[in-house]
Amino acid sequence: MTLDAAQAKKRLLAMALIDGVCMAIAAVALVGVFMFEIRPLLWLFALAIGAGLATQIWFIAGLKRTDRGV
Repeated sequence: MTLDAAQAKKRLLAMALIDGVCMAIAAVALVGVFMFEIRPLLWLFALAIGAGLATQIWFIAGLKRTDRGV
C-alpha cells in the first residue's frame, strides 16, 4: 500500500483542527491557573497537551508506509 495524498491531506487537516482546539483549551486552562488561581485546571492543561501530542503521533503513524521494499 502506498501513501495516498488525499488521505494524508485529510489526516493533516484533522490533526491541525484537533491541535488547535487542544491549544485553545490549554491556553484557557493556564489563564485559569495563573489569573484566577484555579489549581485543578493544571490537570486540564496536561490533558490538552497530551491529547495534542497524541494527535501528532497519530498523524505521523498514519504516514508510515506498509510496504517496506523487496
